[in-house]
Formats: sequence, C-alpha cells, structure tokens
Amino acid sequence: MSWIRIAVVVSVAWWSTVAVVPNVLAQTKTKSQTKSQTKSQTKSQTKSKAKAKAKRYTFRKLHDPNGIGKFYMGREIAHVMGYGFNGAGARWLERAEREREEKLMLMVRSLKLQPGQTVADIGCGSGVVTALLARAVGVEGKVMGVDVQPQMLARLQMRMKKFRIPNVTAVRGTQKSPRLKAGTIDLAIMVDVYHEFEFPYEMITEISKTLKPGGRLAFVEYRMEDPKVPILLVHKMTEKQVKKEISQESFGLKFKRTIGVLPRQHIVIFEKMAAAASQPGQKKRGQKKRGQKKRTAGKAGSR
Repeated sequence: MSWIRIAVVVSVAWWSTVAVVPNVLAQTKTKSQTKSQTKSQTKSQTKSKAKAKAKRYTFRKLHDPNGIGKFYMGREIAHVMGYGFNGAGARWLERAEREREEKLMLMVRSLKLQPGQTVADIGCGSGVVTALLARAVGVEGKVMGVDVQPQMLARLQMRMKKFRIPNVTAVRGTQKSPRLKAGTIDLAIMVDVYHEFEFPYEMITEISKTLKPGGRLAFVEYRMEDPKVPILLVHKMTEKQVKKEISQESFGLKFKRTIGVLPRQHIVIFEKMAAAASQPGQKKRGQKKRGQKKRTAGKAGSR
C-alpha cells in the first residue's frame, strides 16, 4: 500500500513540475519582450530627438563670409564679435561715439526698470550696457553680467571697480546656457548678441527658465529693414525674424511690443507666460471638470 502511495505522490509531483515550467518560461518570455519593447521605444525616441535637432540646424558650404555657415530657421548665424587681439573687440564696444550712434541711455530708459529688480545682461562684453542697467535698478537691485569669454568678464569686473558699481555679478556662461538660477530674473536683455548664438534654440530655452512669471526678454538688434544702418548683413535682424524664432510654443514666451526709439536698432520685447497659460490643454489647479459643479450641487440638495 505504501508503495502505491509513493508512486501517486511522485506522479503528482512530476505533473506539477511539467505544468509549472511552461508558466515560468512564459513569464520570462513576457519580461524579455517588455524589456526589448522598452529599449526599442527609447531608441526610437532618441532617434526622433536627433532628427529634430538635425532639422533645427542646417549647414551650407556657400554662405556669407561673415557668418559661420550654420542656419537656423532660414537665418545664418553670425561670427561672434570677440575680445579681439589685445582687446580690440572690447575697445570697439567701449568707443566714445557709441552713445551718439546707438543712444544706449535712451535704450535703458525705455525698458522702464524699477529699483530692486534683477536683470541679466546676456553677452555683456566689457560691461558698457551692464553699468547703465546697474544704475537703473539701484543698489537694491542686481545685474548679472553673463558672457562666455573670460577676458570680457575680467574687463567687466575692472570697469565695475573703476566706476564703483557694487551690484554687478560676473557669470561665465556656456554656448547653450547662461547658467543662472531658474525663476530669478525680471529682465534678460541681449544687446546685439542674439544673432551670434551658436545654439539659439537651446539658449532661449535656458534663458526662458531663468525668467520669473511675467519677466521680460528684450532683443536689441540692428534693423535689417533699414539698408542705411551701417552694419554687416548677418549682424542685422528683422522684427519679423525675431518674432518667428522666439514665438515658438516650447519657449513659453509671448510677444509684447517693439520699441522703435533708437536710431539703428529695434527693441523687441517678449514676456514669460505663467506655467498654466504656456501649456494649452492643461487645466488650472483647482479647476473642476465640466458638469462637476452641477453634480456637487445636486448631492448637496439631496441631503
């Protein structure tokens, strides 16, 4: 009798093992399939991002010699106006006739800055405009002088020390980021700078992050619409082109106005939209779904 029981137990155990093994194999197969699907999705997303980046910028062998041969939204990116040999580029920014030609003080006044505000001078160079901005916001305010060239930043610091301007901080940015804290800037301004950005899309994405809700972004660019402006073509921009590049939804910026008081440049101003406004389709916090109020009212009345 005991041998029969042993045989039955062994038989049951064997069939249980035979039944379990296919289940384990099936689960393993499902896991491997899930992993492979995840990998393929990640690869496809990476490829799509790479394609989008490739489409964003194009290159041409035949181009303006004053440009770098790289194009963004139909516009050729200009060579950077650098520090120059023995500071020749910096001295050109500091030339005495610049105020007469460009009316820098009028430009700063037209921005209507308030005492205590924080301003970012992106591509500040040796700090000519930075000093004017610092006076406009007063000692309660702050100006972040951002540049990628260490020689320019060193000259900026010397200038601030010379004129005893205490509320300016030099910041070493990169080609893709100003390296400023998010949500801290009331106004970011670029004076004859934006058209030289090697990565304009990436830069504006990062600059937008630094703005407070309602913060402003100002582009001061030589008017391409005016052939009398004595500046190389790739160093000019039309108002239409600025709007085209900056009005992309992903930046979360809204065009406010163009100020046309300067003799050679226009000041094109955008404003940082609130998070909910910059994401159409996303419901505001606390907003109820359609019909929810009616249902709630009905429940309250049935107590």
